[in-house]
Amino acid sequence: MGFVSNMVSLVLYFYLKMHFDLSASANTLTNLMGSTFLLSIIGAFISDTYTNRFNTSLLFGILEILSLAIMTIQAHNPSLLPNPCSKSSCVTGGQAAILYVSLCLLALGSGGVKGALPPLGADQFDRRDPREANALASYFNYLLFSTTIGAAVGVTVIVWVNMNIGWWLGFLICTVVTAIGFLVHGLGKPFYRLQPPGESPILRVVQVIIVSFKNRKLSLPKNAEELYEINEKESLSQEEKISHTNQFRCLDKAAIPQEEAKPTSWTVCTVTQVEEVKVLTRMLPIIASTILMNTCLAQLQTFSVQQGYRMGRSLGSFEVPAPSIPVIPLAFMAVLIPIYEFIFVPFARKLTGHPSGITQLQRVGVGLVLSVVSMSVAALVEVKRRNQSIKSPLEPISLFWLSFQYGIFGIADMFTLVGLLEFFYKEAPACMRSLSTSFTWISLSLGYFLSSVFIDIINSVTKRLAPSKQGWLHGQDLDKNNLDLFYWFLAILSCLNFFNYLYWASWYKYKTEEPKMEPIIKFKEGSPVGGPSVEDKKEDGKEEKEQVGEAQ
Repeated sequence: MGFVSNMVSLVLYFYLKMHFDLSASANTLTNLMGSTFLLSIIGAFISDTYTNRFNTSLLFGILEILSLAIMTIQAHNPSLLPNPCSKSSCVTGGQAAILYVSLCLLALGSGGVKGALPPLGADQFDRRDPREANALASYFNYLLFSTTIGAAVGVTVIVWVNMNIGWWLGFLICTVVTAIGFLVHGLGKPFYRLQPPGESPILRVVQVIIVSFKNRKLSLPKNAEELYEINEKESLSQEEKISHTNQFRCLDKAAIPQEEAKPTSWTVCTVTQVEEVKVLTRMLPIIASTILMNTCLAQLQTFSVQQGYRMGRSLGSFEVPAPSIPVIPLAFMAVLIPIYEFIFVPFARKLTGHPSGITQLQRVGVGLVLSVVSMSVAALVEVKRRNQSIKSPLEPISLFWLSFQYGIFGIADMFTLVGLLEFFYKEAPACMRSLSTSFTWISLSLGYFLSSVFIDIINSVTKRLAPSKQGWLHGQDLDKNNLDLFYWFLAILSCLNFFNYLYWASWYKYKTEEPKMEPIIKFKEGSPVGGPSVEDKKEDGKEEKEQVGEAQ
């Protein structure tokens, strides 16, 4: 409720209250969103390395609440708001300090929570239990569904309060509901399965890279079984074992055991550790292929909101706030997610045998196709809006023309966001699941930053080439801009990007895990320090030795 309502309405807060111009307000919001999602990697790293995901989410939740409280105070006090001016930004001095401190805290707090909270929920399921594996796939759908319901309330109720009563009251509501949310989250601690933090995932990656570079002149053994690995009995950690793959063979050199040298973390790495780095490397093209879709998403939260502000927003006697238009894709998603979960997934599961019905990468691919369609529709709608606005300024087209591009992209987001979260969580090694899940948010982050870059480049280039010497997205008047051409530009790039994604998705090799070994010698309750019970000691010594030998 709090996060999404701000995500769709802050562009107007910057535009109407902080007196930024059109492109500055759009860029400020996209930079904020980009920073928020990029900083999720900090929450992910802390929860994987130093403390559990529960503590991490609460820690960053406090920062998020503090940021919303500061925004409430600034919006409520007129002396902390700037006066209109002719510059691109009218905020200076202490006003600017308060604004940017609150935005930085919001980005850090919200980002840290996003890096820790989704994997905490996924930790409640054992993926090696068939029933819980199916439930894990459903968890990500329910995560999106609950987010959708909260967001729908945010973009209707809270946005209406912002536009009709006061921004300070809207921010205050966000502060209160966010605090209640984290309070409920904290009360659930006795019921959670909490995974303890492990060795730094970044350190494990660095070790593989350095050791493989040291061993670059060594020859790989013909048999992969000669590479170094620790068996279950010797391993002190609970890490899952990952089978060897033939991709990126140069990294296998990190697992070549050194003769007459004691194995250490910086002299030889296990096959599992090497495969962890291979998994992350294979993920990189998938991350890159989804960035452009998130650039398209940024337009629906900036320029499309500004379009809606200049369209007919009357619904009978009620005037719909422009930032509330995203309720249309949210309504689509609220209906389609249960249909997908209860009808499509069981049907597809019977055909494919996959717990999720279709693979995560197939789901992402559907979303990428729909994002192309959404941007094409957005370009056509903008042409119709601008023509009508120039022809009859007092009779603009209805705001609900935007529902087409929002609705299509909402369905695309339903496929892509859940597909990526599930993909990165399932494919990630156990010690890197928070870090890996944050890749979804990093893709979003880079998409928002790329939007700002595109806007600046497009304005710079078209200003030189256009006869009017004005960029496509200059100034504050949409009717004098060429927003439709910018949408077509994104649609064409997205189409090319989809074919790029097809290549990498076909190339990707899913991780295979070795089955978990059951202990050969079973210990009973009451055994001293986990040792065998008295009854076990009475068993035939020869049989016990054979069992130990087999285990080794």
